[in-house]
Amino acid sequence: MPEEPDIELSFRGGRLVSALPIALFIAWAIFQSGFLGIGDTTGLVAGMLTGLIVGMLFVRGDWKEYADVIFAGMTRRVAATAVVAWLWAGMFAETIQVGGFVDGLVWAATVLNVGPGLFPAATFLLAALLATGIGTGYGTAIAFTSLVFPAGLLLGANPVLLFGAILSGAVFGDNLAPVSDTTIVSAVTQDADIGGVVASRVKYAVVAAAFAIAAYLVAGFGIPGVWSGMPHADVTGQVSASVSPWGLVHLLDIAVVIALAIRGRHIIEAVSWGLILAAVFNVAFGAAGLIDVSAGSMLLFSAPQNGFTQMIDALPIIGAVVETVPGAQAGVGGSIYSGAVGFFPLIVLTLLLVAGAEVMRAGGGFDAIQELIIDTVATTVRRAETTMVLGTALVNATVTINTAAEIAIAPYVATLGKRFNINGYRRANILDANTSALGYIFPWGGGLLAGYGAMQGLVGGEATPWFTQQMLVNPASVFPYVFHGWFLVGVFLLAAWTGYGREYVSDRTSEEVSRV
Repeated sequence: MPEEPDIELSFRGGRLVSALPIALFIAWAIFQSGFLGIGDTTGLVAGMLTGLIVGMLFVRGDWKEYADVIFAGMTRRVAATAVVAWLWAGMFAETIQVGGFVDGLVWAATVLNVGPGLFPAATFLLAALLATGIGTGYGTAIAFTSLVFPAGLLLGANPVLLFGAILSGAVFGDNLAPVSDTTIVSAVTQDADIGGVVASRVKYAVVAAAFAIAAYLVAGFGIPGVWSGMPHADVTGQVSASVSPWGLVHLLDIAVVIALAIRGRHIIEAVSWGLILAAVFNVAFGAAGLIDVSAGSMLLFSAPQNGFTQMIDALPIIGAVVETVPGAQAGVGGSIYSGAVGFFPLIVLTLLLVAGAEVMRAGGGFDAIQELIIDTVATTVRRAETTMVLGTALVNATVTINTAAEIAIAPYVATLGKRFNINGYRRANILDANTSALGYIFPWGGGLLAGYGAMQGLVGGEATPWFTQQMLVNPASVFPYVFHGWFLVGVFLLAAWTGYGREYVSDRTSEEVSRV
């Protein structure tokens, strides 16, 4: 069925007023997460809804056309593609975490007897591996701060440097993982396939990571641990006894997802095969007692106790995923359920933000901004790319939920990049670099706050009774040590000025979202 023709809108005050819904959302996001420190995606949904309602009041003519533009934006394929990819990625990420992948990484570090000087660099590499596999930097920041951070303190590693290494690893995975939300958004908003974007992004990520590893090695051996006076516990005894190496088997299904995505297979196909393999490993190794999936199974139905559920409990297979909960609230759980549900607020926010961008397009706001920038600033391809890098940096430094910031600035990057015939892969890489980096650098960044929240949970915890309030890392002190984030921004500034990695449309054709 042919698409309906694009609607043009007229706003009181001119074309730039069409940017009001997005502008109000950005102001709301800065106030909510930047000033108040509230990292609530559902709160941002309310902000975008408010922006769209206020924008309607400035429309000239029939408000029905404004409503039609909102619906047109929410049904764009770019939004639907991101939504579907997130659902699959969420299920996969939760399933390998249930399968003990983090435990496997912690086990590897402790068995190798990594000392305090080497520990920050090793932590960066392990966190980068986890984040690349599960596609969520926030999840990596939480998991590693909860598990690896206290182990590093017991070894005598500097806590500020160690927290920076965890956040750097989260940046790496957010930027490179084919199942990362920022990778998905950067690809589909720039009409590029995810596999091609990941393949073209490796050269930037590896350069920044090499410098980051060197920096963590130098700093690790040069900066003493703040808690050096604290009695060091037996890390091998305390940590290794509670973790298992068998979770490392999920390196195989992670490799399958990455390899299939880079080879150009549909992202749903790639992640589905990884999910199937992860489920097989979880069942096989869980049944053998090699990993503990009892605390977070892949699928679990909690049902009221009655004759039917008691009969189900006796069945060998179905009974394993059904539990009776006398007097408790019934529901559905497990990694497949929670992995999908976790993205629901972000999905709604994405649809509304794309609608806001469509309003801006229909009202001529993008055209007005493009004309202003091209006439005054971005007069060459070098200046255009530099403007794109600095523009994404500005938005991501203020809007602390990195995916929301990326969606808000993506149409601007696409419009400016297409004007200078810059390839979709290159545009996607510029867009994603700052989005992945700056959300973990500044004290108000969502990724940093996620890790800090996990750190607060260590105080007086059952597994960390020795961790006191005084051992918390000040969020404002860690930003110089998120080395990979800073190097990634620097790599793209240098690439914009030198032309390193630059591709034009004629150099390589993106296959749009048909291969996503």
